[in-house]
Amino acid sequence: MWMRGGTSKGGYFLKDDLPADIAARDAFLLDMMGSPDPRQIDGMGGADPLTSKVGVVSRSARDGCDVDYLFLQVFVDQAIVTDAQNCGNILAGVGPFAIERGLVAATGDQTRVAIFMENTGQIAVATVNTPGGAVTYAGDAKIDGVPGSAAPIPLEFRDTAGSSCGALLPTGHAFDEVNGVRVTLIDNGMPCVVMKAEDVGVTGYESRDELDGNAELKARIEAIRLAVGARMNLGDVKDKSVPKMMLVAPPQKGGAVTVRSFIPHRAHASIGVLGAVSVATACLIAGSPAAEVAAIPAGNRKTVSVEHPTGETTCVMELDENGVVKTAAMLRTARKLMDGEVFA
Repeated sequence: MWMRGGTSKGGYFLKDDLPADIAARDAFLLDMMGSPDPRQIDGMGGADPLTSKVGVVSRSARDGCDVDYLFLQVFVDQAIVTDAQNCGNILAGVGPFAIERGLVAATGDQTRVAIFMENTGQIAVATVNTPGGAVTYAGDAKIDGVPGSAAPIPLEFRDTAGSSCGALLPTGHAFDEVNGVRVTLIDNGMPCVVMKAEDVGVTGYESRDELDGNAELKARIEAIRLAVGARMNLGDVKDKSVPKMMLVAPPQKGGAVTVRSFIPHRAHASIGVLGAVSVATACLIAGSPAAEVAAIPAGNRKTVSVEHPTGETTCVMELDENGVVKTAAMLRTARKLMDGEVFA
């Protein structure tokens, strides 16, 4: 099934429909997407990392979970398929897909689907509209980066801190200095390097095309990314899609913070779901570069609006009595685009 999930798009497969052998599976997915080729002209990919994604779903044997979900990023111009990261946008389509494929039974007008995210070992709960016992994609919910409206799919994330790096702050510091730049190394569902845009020579308000055309900037932040891989317990990240690089600046449109995201070598048209959670969390850490530019509301339940090139992504953060983020939730939507056979 081909679906738009959040601001991404890709193929959703039942695990048993793919080859059990990992090498054979990856070869099939590369061929299916048309990689490696910048245009992906001979496959289903859309010539962009955001449209070259795969969700693999199966019924879960874990207590409290309905389905297991493995995210795979299929590189566009390299013969690489990686499970090194999660994807909260493709996650938005997992609940509807699981119900459509009969892995989860609808329970009324709304069906909660507990999803074990295999990439990080964490759990998310998606609430899917199922009037009359069937998934509906029509609705009034809008998310920036997607035209029109669709049925809302709230996603609640649990225990995502340190999902890939072993700790929320893998170095234990609110900030570290790397190549002369103050950065926060953080993982609240997505490993990210968060720094002030001004500290790497830009404003943080540039367009995606302006950032992608700035070779000096990209080389500078890539050098930082390569330098922090081991510090984040990610090892050599040269050929990995994590950590993501986040350039932050003061908000311009009434939000909490402005972000320009690199994923990691191209600028993102918006921002990934779990990347937004990690940045929002960084804004709540005293002494971090993000906290210095962010406008954060008071209280233990904080609505953190993350501004990006195509709008904003809202994170609702619940803090415990010690000010530590307990849960994060956000609104996504999904749309079924095609249900059939794909060839490779």
